[in-house]
Amino acid sequence: MRLRPVTGESQRQHTSTHMGNMLLQLFFLLQLDPMKAEEKENNFCSGEAPAPSQYAAARCFVSCNRSTPECKPQVIERFWIKKFEELAKENSPVPVLDETMVKATIQNIAVNTSQDLFFSISPSQVPVTLTGNEMEALDRVRLPRSLFESLRPSMSSVRVILAVINIGEGQIFKGSATGQPFSSSVLDNRMVGIQVGTEPIKDLVEPVEITFSHKQQRQNLQCVFWDDNKGTTGDWKPMGCFTEQGTNQTICRCDHLTFFALLLKPVLDATTVKSLIRISLAGCGTSLCFLFFTVILYFALRFTRQRFKSEDAPKIHVALSISLALLNLTFIISLGHNSPEQGASCRAQGGIFHYFLLCCFTWMGIEAFHLYLLAIKIFNIYISHYFLKLCLVGWGLPILVVFITGCTSSYGRYTIKDGANHTTLELCWIENRTALHITVHGYFIVTFLFGGVVLGLVAWKIFHLRGSKAGKEQSPTWKGIITVFSLSCLVGGTWGLVLLTPFGLTAIYAFTLLNSLQGVFMFSWFAILFYPSLREESSSSTAKTNHSNSASRE
Repeated sequence: MRLRPVTGESQRQHTSTHMGNMLLQLFFLLQLDPMKAEEKENNFCSGEAPAPSQYAAARCFVSCNRSTPECKPQVIERFWIKKFEELAKENSPVPVLDETMVKATIQNIAVNTSQDLFFSISPSQVPVTLTGNEMEALDRVRLPRSLFESLRPSMSSVRVILAVINIGEGQIFKGSATGQPFSSSVLDNRMVGIQVGTEPIKDLVEPVEITFSHKQQRQNLQCVFWDDNKGTTGDWKPMGCFTEQGTNQTICRCDHLTFFALLLKPVLDATTVKSLIRISLAGCGTSLCFLFFTVILYFALRFTRQRFKSEDAPKIHVALSISLALLNLTFIISLGHNSPEQGASCRAQGGIFHYFLLCCFTWMGIEAFHLYLLAIKIFNIYISHYFLKLCLVGWGLPILVVFITGCTSSYGRYTIKDGANHTTLELCWIENRTALHITVHGYFIVTFLFGGVVLGLVAWKIFHLRGSKAGKEQSPTWKGIITVFSLSCLVGGTWGLVLLTPFGLTAIYAFTLLNSLQGVFMFSWFAILFYPSLREESSSSTAKTNHSNSASRE
């Protein structure tokens, strides 16, 4: 074999051809440069450029997850709403849409169908028609036959678009349905779009059903639809949709067709917290006034009725009233600071708030102890300097607890968040969770259980003695019930309602309202029990008991 020598001319021809191919390849590489493609994509997501393709529009659901400040959700939202309107037109040749975050099927359905239609809505697959046993799929859409029957007079077939969109964790299609901008949380970030024909369909006789499967949720779920006319950017609305929430599956029944989703509705979202704060401020303000009247009434009666100078029960009531008034005042001041700052002032404010709260718990425990001595321990008991010792416990023990808590640097800015991890309230309080559980929750449980046991014994004694008086004059049952209820307010019964709050929003509102009005209940009890005009009916027996079975003398 002979090798042909390469001449200079052939070498030049080969080199020029090779260079041309390299330049052509380089040109295509530049056109497909991922950095440039991403730049074009980001330009569209920020509203600076028209959509280059539906692929780029779908990629916005991913790129906007990166907390891109330039990302404009309304641009992407409007694009996809308009895109579905275009797909509904008869001249659209696209049978499926299979992008990274968007899966859709487009079908022509005869309006004379004889049965309901079922479609799958799996987030990772293009929706398909379900038949037979497949119609029991965990994630599905049911379009009722009556929907197509209503279209018969005007058409023989209709174009149906069904899509599943993963809207990502960014701000796209999030809205402000829970009370603050972009605070709503869409379950699994999944949105289902349904469109039949080119005209809006609403007021369906038989609703469309969308079934979502999910893990067991501790929060409430709500079926919603996207209303692009709500606000400036659109928002989720529940109107026309009924929610049937199960353990692992939720069914949405809606009387119109559009984009749907399951919205996580935390029990304490921003709107609920604002309502609870208003109720608390109104109730605490009212209680503060009545507690002030209680103290004035006590000193007025102390100067006009001799026995008030020696009896301990009124003194204990007033001590509890003072501690509760100071707690309400501190609470109102704390809520007045919208954005508490970290520092010594916040720690001091948290410590003061903690102190008055513990004073209330302690004096409620003392109320239960004194009630035990009067009603259960009926023998004469003498304790020297009894009320002075109670004051040392009622005002001194909380100081010790607050001092220890402060030494552990537990006070600071406390944040309350909802199920979507959004801040709903900030105040100066105990930021150390362990210290909070021990010095507040544990402290309360001990005093509440003690008060509950004493109250149970008193209630048993009231109704047991009433039942044992056969043939004798008996007081009405309702008087005994009112007495037990009034005593429960003194030993912390309204605070015990906090144990019912896990059962739902109604229990939370009941606890907030009744507990904030504890001062009103205490004033009512004090006035009825000790007011001079009622002494013959309500306080004579109490005075006699206190006189003969007094647990103290100062």
